[in-house]
Amino acid sequence: MYQQIEIAILPKDLHNDDLLKSLALKKLQWDDDNVVVKIKRRSIDARSKQPLYRLLLEVFKDELPPQVEPIIDKIPVLEKEKSTCIIIGAGPAGYFAALELIELGIKPIILERGKMVRERRRDLRAIQQFGEVNPDSNYCFGEGGAGTYSDGKLYTRSHKRGNIAKSLQILVEHGAQSDILIDAHPHIGSNKLPNVVTNIRNTILEKGGEILFNTKVVDFIIHQDKIEGVFDEKGKEYKADATILATGHSARDIFQILKNHNISMESKPFALGVRIEHPQMLIDRIQYKQTKREENLPASSYKLVCQVKNRGVFSFCMCPGGLVVPASTAPGEIVVNGMSMSRRDSAFANSGTVVAVEQEDLLAFQDQGVFAGLAFQKQVEQNMYKAGDGSQAAPAQRLTDFVHQKVSKSLPNTSYIPGLISAPLHSLLPIPIYQRLQEAIKVFGKKMKGYYTEEANVIGTESRTSSPIKIPRDKITLMHENVEGLFPCGEGAGYAGGIISAAMDGQNVARGVHQFLNGK
Repeated sequence: MYQQIEIAILPKDLHNDDLLKSLALKKLQWDDDNVVVKIKRRSIDARSKQPLYRLLLEVFKDELPPQVEPIIDKIPVLEKEKSTCIIIGAGPAGYFAALELIELGIKPIILERGKMVRERRRDLRAIQQFGEVNPDSNYCFGEGGAGTYSDGKLYTRSHKRGNIAKSLQILVEHGAQSDILIDAHPHIGSNKLPNVVTNIRNTILEKGGEILFNTKVVDFIIHQDKIEGVFDEKGKEYKADATILATGHSARDIFQILKNHNISMESKPFALGVRIEHPQMLIDRIQYKQTKREENLPASSYKLVCQVKNRGVFSFCMCPGGLVVPASTAPGEIVVNGMSMSRRDSAFANSGTVVAVEQEDLLAFQDQGVFAGLAFQKQVEQNMYKAGDGSQAAPAQRLTDFVHQKVSKSLPNTSYIPGLISAPLHSLLPIPIYQRLQEAIKVFGKKMKGYYTEEANVIGTESRTSSPIKIPRDKITLMHENVEGLFPCGEGAGYAGGIISAAMDGQNVARGVHQFLNGK
């Protein structure tokens, strides 16, 4: 016998298995003989004065819960190469595509411009401590992609895009905590993800895949509208039966290669703004209505959205108990992002707060064509750098000063290691972006009493929310519309918005490659 039921419990009782079983039996009016209770889904409900955990329980009587067969065990070792596929980029889209290809009998050859995940740390230290930006190894580029060292949040709304359960199970089998299978907003943490990514790499290699780091693709080999391979910056040629382009949202040079070959691209919506940082205790007081966060409650988060002058303004990539980090991918620019460790135990909470960018904002860049959005991003990022001291110190204001267009005489403490410089963000940001942020912050202050405070920092700039360019592909085959064998994939191609959605898109595209090669 099997039933699913919902119950609510106090945070202090979250790990009391006996209580969960007792509540389940009482609700079902079952006796205690041969009963097993498992949590299927877990979420926090903080709408009332007392926060609660809401649990979806699976209850089994006179039968055992079904055993989940490890996905890794189902992936065969490639014994004979029937076909090959180049994957450009070793982020979640690239790595999950590789696993899927191996499962389908196709050898993946992954070319990654950056370094192995642990070797990236030296370059992250260089940008944090010394303001030195390595264009090929930073918070965006390198094994694991941007998500590895910028939080590892796994929440997605893309339930129709693929098998979320499979993607999460693969992460667990490679070292992620099993809680991600049941949490409504799963999270791994930037201290845990490097080990997970390393284990996925090892699986790909053990199963017969190939991975080359420090291998930057600088050109495609295209004959008669068909991609046959690529060149790296040393002039080495790589050929394969298909190519997956999974380079992430910041690989601007890849877009230039596409343009050089007259491969079609199109503009897509994106957003730009700032990152706002509060003391975590303040956010906890607002959200949990408690002066001290009680046992088993994690650092609280928030999600805010409103319309200002017919534009959406919204919080993005909220990092409770997190850090603000420098995410520049080239010298001479300031870009910030947020991350959290697995315990989310920083004294600060931060969130991107951004405004949708529309075509009217890009009029000054019309001569750039499809690159207008990129040019807009670059200008803002470079203006932020010019307002600084030549390092990765970021321009900032107190939240209240930002709204009142005042340069702050002093700034609150921050988690941002390169440091903050008091600067007029209200004049550094494009006027339509600033004015909407200004009004939205007032609205958010009414929605969350205490949010609007001089204790918060506004830090510029949050500009890499997504790629402003989309690489079109056929909806059925997932192949580029006019280049045979080229499969755009993930965030950089405009088809994902986070780790899990990118992973699922990688899996989908791998199946598209398989269908393409089988049909040849």
